[in-house]
Amino acid sequence: MSILRRSLAPLLLAALTACSAGTQSSPSLSGIHPTQTIPETATVTPSPIPTETPQPTATPTITTTPLPSLEPSPVTLMAVGDIMLARTVGERILDEGPGVVFANVQTILSTADILAGNIECAITDQGQPEPKSFTFAAPPISAQALGLAGFDIAVLGNNHSFDYGQSGMAQTMQLLDEQGIASLGVGVGEAAPGPLFIEKNGLRLAFLSYVDVPVELSGFDARDWIATDAAPGIAWAIVEDIHEDVSAAKQQADVVIVFMHFGYEGNELPVRFQRDMAVAAIDAGAAAVIGSHPHLLQHVEEYHGALIAYSLGNFVFDDFDMPENRSVILSLLLDQSGMLSYDWFPVVIINGLPHPATPEQSTEILRVLAP
Repeated sequence: MSILRRSLAPLLLAALTACSAGTQSSPSLSGIHPTQTIPETATVTPSPIPTETPQPTATPTITTTPLPSLEPSPVTLMAVGDIMLARTVGERILDEGPGVVFANVQTILSTADILAGNIECAITDQGQPEPKSFTFAAPPISAQALGLAGFDIAVLGNNHSFDYGQSGMAQTMQLLDEQGIASLGVGVGEAAPGPLFIEKNGLRLAFLSYVDVPVELSGFDARDWIATDAAPGIAWAIVEDIHEDVSAAKQQADVVIVFMHFGYEGNELPVRFQRDMAVAAIDAGAAAVIGSHPHLLQHVEEYHGALIAYSLGNFVFDDFDMPENRSVILSLLLDQSGMLSYDWFPVVIINGLPHPATPEQSTEILRVLAP
């Protein structure tokens, strides 16, 4: 897989740190002619000069080998919901190693061509917590859990990415980069949503990320983190901007995928503004809109041949019970035409970590997701 642009990651890290066969000669073609001695008494009768009939020059036959087909082949994109690697999950990582986090679903995740998840925490031991209800700082080794699982994209466009300020975000991005994971949804100015371009199987994909969440009871407003030309931040979801960005990305890519961190926590159903934003993205050319934030699975909708997954719920998160511990891995099959098909791998969260769901649990999960 070739990641062509990591949301300007090197520039962002700097900004975040500032804020906190040569030619061969031809062989000679000259022949060697022996000297003939003729006896003095001999009568010399000149021999007739033979007449040669010119032979036609053969025309060389050029055999061409056809070039292999460059037609792109389908790509499997897998996406999961909120991954929170702090608190008791972070303690398990320190005690048991980073491989513990995704061990029970690794077989499934390994089948993805591209794997993406919403990182609902800072991965840092730097910075100070922001004045908000919940701040999550996962130990730095947590980035290895994502690397071992095979994640390609870390969606940072959410209301927890800057929980520990600019320095915490700088370290988070650096640790992800060391694992070969591209950060999405944090940038400077108009670059905040992306796009992040990835090429796989000859297919060029573009990814964008936006946020629209309500003000917290603590008074914290995620709009305080909106990117400016002077400081990196998140991209706020505005219908007109989404439509413009997706249209521009579609001019440079075969497929556009939009990640949205939107809606209301605890809502089992999406609200109107979620659909308005998703429809705007698809009308502009997106093949899928993938949502998170409510901490619950929400149903999906098929719209003009594209998929709206309003909320994938939690994926790695402690301190929840059912129904928040119902989860899923979304699998999208994509080609130049957009979405070919989609599928689900039902999951349940046990002690903060994902496990394959039982048949009975799967039935309930699929019922919730049904369009």
